[in-house]
Amino acid sequence: MTPAPRFSSLLLCLLVLACHGAYGRAHTLSLEDCRISDAAGLSNRAARCGWLSVPENYAEPDGQHIELFVAVVPAFSQTPAAAAFAPIAGGPGAASSEFFVSFGAAFARINKTSDILLVDQRGTGRSHALDCPVPEETDTDKWSLDLLRISAETCLAGLTGDVGQFTTSNAVRDLDLVREALGYEQLDLYGSSYGTRVAQHYLSRFPERTRTVILDGVVPADLALGPDIALNAQRALDGILRRCGSDAACDERFPDLDRRFRELKRRLKEAPAPVKLPDPVSGAQLDETIGEMDMAVALRLMSYGPDSIALIPLVLHTASNGDYVPIAAQALMAVRDLSEMLSFGMHNSVVCAEDVPFYEPGYVDREALATTYLGTTQVDTLIEICNLWPAGAVDPDLKQFADSDRPVLVLSGEVDPVTPPAYGAHTADRLANAVHVVVPGQGHGVARVGCMPSLIADFVARGDHQDLDFSCIDLQGPSPFFLDFSGPGP
Repeated sequence: MTPAPRFSSLLLCLLVLACHGAYGRAHTLSLEDCRISDAAGLSNRAARCGWLSVPENYAEPDGQHIELFVAVVPAFSQTPAAAAFAPIAGGPGAASSEFFVSFGAAFARINKTSDILLVDQRGTGRSHALDCPVPEETDTDKWSLDLLRISAETCLAGLTGDVGQFTTSNAVRDLDLVREALGYEQLDLYGSSYGTRVAQHYLSRFPERTRTVILDGVVPADLALGPDIALNAQRALDGILRRCGSDAACDERFPDLDRRFRELKRRLKEAPAPVKLPDPVSGAQLDETIGEMDMAVALRLMSYGPDSIALIPLVLHTASNGDYVPIAAQALMAVRDLSEMLSFGMHNSVVCAEDVPFYEPGYVDREALATTYLGTTQVDTLIEICNLWPAGAVDPDLKQFADSDRPVLVLSGEVDPVTPPAYGAHTADRLANAVHVVVPGQGHGVARVGCMPSLIADFVARGDHQDLDFSCIDLQGPSPFFLDFSGPGP
């Protein structure tokens, strides 16, 4: 089943040659049956897929073009809504089609009446992906700025095209070309993490083509991401350890966990530990090394979701007693997941155009960062990469909040380690028609949690957040801590 065709408006556009004339030519897009999969290739679902050719550089409409991968999951209704629902993945560097296959249960009710429109953002997935291997400097005993620089130079040299054009400013133009080529009147936007930046900028650039917006784990439009990540991650971890300390069963099973974590961190910094473990996927025996940075990578990714948060005290306790297999396995899976999910070249193109250039003098508080478990490594990494990576196309209003009265639903997890509720409050306060919802005990991305799929479906159906009953989210809370590897406590 194809999307509702809207042939009259598309035909008129083609006849008068007026659609996106500034970009040099009309755009058409045909779809055929296909299957889309998640990043690991483990799950897939039916869709209608096609490709749209767009200018790599919109200032040169007759120059080099790139192909955007587009997928539509048709509505179950025979008369779909005029607006398509468009999920936008985070990262930067994740593909929206892969994100949807992993996350799509959150949008099942919306899909009953709305087509799901998926555009792999330029530089990701099947849209001229700027792929680079995960750099080896994630290992503590190998990391250095010199190695990082070599890795980034190798990555850049292996990419084709003008990497400076793979930014949010061009991505929103791409998305609107897709919308028009398929004949949708408007879009209902859902952005996750970095995808919230894309959604906000689309709202700024195309307010009349935007019907509703959901921002899940929001990056405020005026924020330069980077330095606060370590501070927010530390704040989230401190909250997790405090919660364990206030939980009688967790505190009894894992006493004095904060002190033991600090001791473990010091020990791994001084001497990374060798560890033998079975490969989490194949079961083959691996000889690995677990260091301070490996543990930091594992903890940061585990802090994102309630189920993995529930494991953190047990994994830290086990490592502090000298058994590094669980934390090493978590670190290994984290690196593999990132490698599968993200196109690192696209990530660099976005960050080096939209974040690092906005670090004003004094913006990076190195003393404060040094007190966190991530330290200054992450921000040093971003700055070093961006010293050599081309800084690309950025609209002058990218860092401004949208001047629009379109309804916006801002979602935050109470213990989100990267986009905390303060970001949600800041964003909602600066948008004319926004409501901010904080989900208790949850981490990064809450669209799948509890009653939230029903709430966001009601929001999209109504086209408004007025009179929505959010009381059901008060029933949510954190997952109980695992007291051993057989499962959580009672």
